[in-house]
Amino acid sequence: MSSTPPAHLHLAVALEGTGWHPASWREPVARPRDLLTAGYWADLVAEAERGLLDFVTIEDGLGPQSSLFPEPDERTDQVRGRLDAVLIASRIAPLTRHIGLVPTVVATHTEPFHISKAIATLDYVSTGRAGLRVQITARPNEAAHFGRRTIPRIDAYDSPAAQDAVADLFDEAADYVEVVRRLWDSWEDDAEIRDVATGRFIDRDKLHYIDFEGRHFSVRGPSITPRPPQGQPLVTALAHHTVPFRLVARAADLGYVTPHDAEQARAVVAEIRAERTAAGRAEEPLHIFGDLVVLLDDDPAQAAARRDRLDTLAGHPYTGDAPVFSGTPAQLADLLEELRSAGLSGFRLRPAVAGHDLPRITRGLVPELQRRGAFRTAYEAGTLRGLLGLERPANRYASVA
Repeated sequence: MSSTPPAHLHLAVALEGTGWHPASWREPVARPRDLLTAGYWADLVAEAERGLLDFVTIEDGLGPQSSLFPEPDERTDQVRGRLDAVLIASRIAPLTRHIGLVPTVVATHTEPFHISKAIATLDYVSTGRAGLRVQITARPNEAAHFGRRTIPRIDAYDSPAAQDAVADLFDEAADYVEVVRRLWDSWEDDAEIRDVATGRFIDRDKLHYIDFEGRHFSVRGPSITPRPPQGQPLVTALAHHTVPFRLVARAADLGYVTPHDAEQARAVVAEIRAERTAAGRAEEPLHIFGDLVVLLDDDPAQAAARRDRLDTLAGHPYTGDAPVFSGTPAQLADLLEELRSAGLSGFRLRPAVAGHDLPRITRGLVPELQRRGAFRTAYEAGTLRGLLGLERPANRYASVA
């Protein structure tokens, strides 16, 4: 894994409802009545593509949004309810040409076989621009939706029992990704013959049982969907500490991290690289993106005032898992270049108010970075892996054969 930063930094945006600030839906530009329409999401992704961004991620979950981590809340003044992220991405894919589409997938209660074919299908529909963001859930109420196992309530995450439970969920997620990856490879690239004259549609010898046997899954394979256009769609994960850092190192092509300054970013990158080496993947490429919630305006005082207004509407100051930046596009560009010097190859920006801050990213930040020679001026590849400088991987079963 090279420590040399790329010629241009990479940029993604994380789409979450009307925005990441809980009061975002009350802003005049928010369009809350359109939130459950395909057109709303198509407009957001079209704006992101206008800014030449590498990809968008789309948030998802297995229960209603909540301001409380372990359980649902009773709030009625914040957005509750969402569409399925994979289905949004599949609906948007034909309307876009270049930008990557990376829906969130919760590994804890879903089956890797289903997700492997869903993301493979998205890769076909988008002609090679699909990925997934894998996450876990430790919420007991979400386990109750499925009824196949119980997850005890976690009140103190620093307790040994809680740490063991969370580590087990991340180990399960690593196995989940491994099953998905093997299923993507279970068809060789030339397994489909489609020869009408001979009546042969597939070469059965080029379909492979994956025969995965682990503590969490037992999957025989092969997939029912031929190998995706990218071979392996992009696998990404968000990580805040050592256990999820290990998931990124073991299973992902790209990890999102949340450092608050360059020194912390340098330490996080070093830890993930060490975990990557321990997993025997030191030579495989890995992108590490910094996550930031952003409020962008032409004047820093405007951005600060807008944040104060949103906090007042919400009834409390907004704090999340990622740092919050408020200021001008030029100030944000300065910060991104500083963090990039610490070893980050890109950034996933979370618009506080999607209708306001996403256009400020595409029409303010992007031109500023372009003026500095730090961001692309045109899309240079036709696949998401290509945009990120990642080669199309060989099929593991074809090489064995």
